[in-house]
Amino acid sequence: MSVAGTYDCTIKSPMGDQASKFTVNVDGDAFTGSMAGGMGAMDVTDGKVAGDTLTWKMNMTVPMPMTLDCDATVDGDTLTGNVKAGAFGTFPLTGTRAG
Repeated sequence: MSVAGTYDCTIKSPMGDQASKFTVNVDGDAFTGSMAGGMGAMDVTDGKVAGDTLTWKMNMTVPMPMTLDCDATVDGDTLTGNVKAGAFGTFPLTGTRAG
């Protein structure tokens, strides 16, 4: 199964659970997309696909400017990974394919 699609995701952050829609558009070993939620939308930059593993960056602007380093593994319709927010630490990311 392809990793492409839209996922209903939750990031467990210090500000509480952050729900979002994560869109993955695969082009070979790269991908584009976005993550949109209550704090706004962020575009995927430097998205890479290696089998069922995704790595990417997002430039957050709210509540403060910061580059987030992200990774996730897709297993069927389930996505699990991490969002690294610089000095603030790493937060778990989970999601299910929206359908």
